[in-house]
Amino acid sequence: MSDTNAGNRNSGYWNSGDWNSGYRNSGYRNSGDWNSGDWNSGFFNTGSPDKVRIFNSWVDISHEEFLKKYNITADIPLNRWVNQSSMTEQEKSEVTGWETMGGYLKTLDFKEACRIWWGENPGRHDDFTSLPNFSAEIFEEITGINVNQPTDTIEIEGKTYTLAQVKAALSKETK
Repeated sequence: MSDTNAGNRNSGYWNSGDWNSGYRNSGYRNSGDWNSGDWNSGFFNTGSPDKVRIFNSWVDISHEEFLKKYNITADIPLNRWVNQSSMTEQEKSEVTGWETMGGYLKTLDFKEACRIWWGENPGRHDDFTSLPNFSAEIFEEITGINVNQPTDTIEIEGKTYTLAQVKAALSKETK
């Protein structure tokens, strides 16, 4: 018997469908073993679950309904260009070639990237904080974002910008 997967973006063995992990799953976005259907986790499940866990608590909503109702997609920046004018002395001493390139491409850890995205997207905060069972503690544990920490903002011509947005805009202008 072959230990290959059919479909796309599967991990584990003998999976068919897409985005499965584990062993012998069919369908889409399953984890665990021997599942058939979509969005299953565990062992020997069929169909699609009619509940999801959100912030460690069960909610009576299917994955499909949840994705239609809530927008939790976020383009988290795992890499960021740092202009030479914004580089610290430590970065200049550790990064080779920054003078030639005029800066460097910084790889961010996941939580730092989440915090940057959060700071640059204040209009999206409610998309996350209004989720069922929202827990600031769990959210911070996963993302590194403290939703109770005040955000530095500036108002220009009636529009409010975060400090992160202003810094990002200024660094784009100096490239």
